[in-house]
Amino acid sequence: MIIARKSKIQRPRLRVCEHTDGPTLQQHVHGCTKQGATCYTDEGPGYNQVQRPHRTVCHGQHEWARDDDDDGVREVHTNTIEGLWTTTRNFLRPFRGVHKKYLKYYLAMCEHRINLKRISPQFIAQLVAEHKLVT
Repeated sequence: MIIARKSKIQRPRLRVCEHTDGPTLQQHVHGCTKQGATCYTDEGPGYNQVQRPHRTVCHGQHEWARDDDDDGVREVHTNTIEGLWTTTRNFLRPFRGVHKKYLKYYLAMCEHRINLKRISPQFIAQLVAEHKLVT
């Protein structure tokens, strides 16, 4: 299972995890978000233990977005993170199957690509430095 965190300010974080139970999701959410951050999820029961302000949409009842404060903006949705899954799937597709042993490395490449806004001298320096660590 792959879990992720995405916000308007921070960069997405993609992680492979063996379980998607409440304690695992709670650890991920608490490790990647600030205290008081609101979590927007679907109705999955694993999210019930996340001790953050929590708003859900119920896909099982064909609810995809909701306007809770009647301002005309549907602020409760999971469309942003679902778009991230589309990007991740499209990134992995050319590899025609990824062994689960190496999935975390492919996700690291995907995450880096998503977070990279442009190629800069700093990016090239970081890439060279990381290459030296691997070889």
